[in-house]
Amino acid sequence: MLPSFSPAATAAATPPPKPIPGGYGAPVLGPLRDRLDYFWFQGPEEFFRRRAAQYRSTVFRANIPPTFPFFVGVNPRVVAIVDTAAFTALFDPELVDKRDCLIGPYNPSDSFTGGTRVGVYLDTEEPEHERTKAFAMDLLRRSSRVWAPEFLEGVDGMLAAIESDLDAGKGKDGGASFLVPLQKCIFRFLCRSVASADPAAEDLVDRYGLFILDVWLGLQLVPTQKIGAIPQPLEELLLHSFPFPSILVKPGYDLLYRFVAKHGAASVAVGVKDHGMSDKDAINNILFLLGFNAFGGFSVFLPFLILQVGKDAALRARLRDEVRAALERHAGEVGFASVRGMPLVRSTVYEVLRMNPPVPLQFGRARRDFVLRSHGGEGFSVAAGEMLCGYQPLAMRDPAVFDRPDEFVADRFVGAEGEALLRYVYWSNGPETGEPAAGNKQCAAKEVVVATACMLVAELFRRYDDFECDGTAFTRLHKRPQPS
Repeated sequence: MLPSFSPAATAAATPPPKPIPGGYGAPVLGPLRDRLDYFWFQGPEEFFRRRAAQYRSTVFRANIPPTFPFFVGVNPRVVAIVDTAAFTALFDPELVDKRDCLIGPYNPSDSFTGGTRVGVYLDTEEPEHERTKAFAMDLLRRSSRVWAPEFLEGVDGMLAAIESDLDAGKGKDGGASFLVPLQKCIFRFLCRSVASADPAAEDLVDRYGLFILDVWLGLQLVPTQKIGAIPQPLEELLLHSFPFPSILVKPGYDLLYRFVAKHGAASVAVGVKDHGMSDKDAINNILFLLGFNAFGGFSVFLPFLILQVGKDAALRARLRDEVRAALERHAGEVGFASVRGMPLVRSTVYEVLRMNPPVPLQFGRARRDFVLRSHGGEGFSVAAGEMLCGYQPLAMRDPAVFDRPDEFVADRFVGAEGEALLRYVYWSNGPETGEPAAGNKQCAAKEVVVATACMLVAELFRRYDDFECDGTAFTRLHKRPQPS
């Protein structure tokens, strides 16, 4: 039985609001201590878990990185949210302002995006927001004709490369890493479908484009991310203590800019002619949509999906049977239509998004004083200007909503009761039952992301009877026998 709760700012028949527990500590020292806990001593998930337990509240005050010493003008104080009910406030444009808070109080310089404030940094009340969101949605609609075939062509190249590495025994312990082949697939198909530009037309872009995007993303995000690639305290001193300048990636970004301008002219024209944008703003928004939203999101999400399926033999058997049966009804073709008839595949994708959302944190600044409502109508007084910080991995494991919240349950969203739980799946900056629109901040590609992930799973089981993974490498690909 699902709990019922009021929206985040209702008032009737609910308890009076109370102060938000927690605190920020002494200036400089408090934020620094929280930063060290977040990155070093605890890690992000334990950071939020411990404070929720300490304050016996799913809403509390804390500092969020980045902080001291060189992040000028960054206020690390946030109201943290780790339950599904209070989290809904982050989707209400009447309550929260999304201006320049995509990754929190720290906002990377717009020099990373060619001097354009791209759509995701705009609030719904800013005049340019509706224009840029409508442009993104228009590009996705136009790409729908080629999205599936371009993706499947990319998957074909990816799997051919992985099979070759497996046969040659190139990988560690005989395995074949799928990370670079997967990123090549993602980069090439996104360029062709979203930007209408084929990387094959520019050798430098085709060979190095995905690595340029990796560096471009990393320089913007690394001050806010636990990396683990180098030991502490070096990570704190070298990666989390100052913002990185865009000049480090400018030559690469300029290369991609010229590539889109020249070979993606049809997509740029959509922004200019249909949405009244300048060439510069259209190109920079295309690059952000392609590189940050799509390439970055898929590069985080799809490896989790492959790994989860690849380590569960019982789940693979069930998925294989469902995929094969559905494909028989669609002449063996993988596509948007066929994956709609795969409820277990879709549920598995949703469960990966619930457990490991590509964007773990969502932010918004209170437009006005309001009462933030949690389960049972419990209310907390939020003041205008305060930054709300929702930590999705805990909010979407809320025991008040999800049975066995910390377990991966592949069929959690199958059937009527399972589908009802989708309103608590928030990975897209809105409930999965919501609809992206020019006037809201929900991910324009919400539906196509899920369908694309389903197509990847379906294509794996169309080709292979089974496969196994160890970390980010395939260790076995058992090909499906071909009919004689």
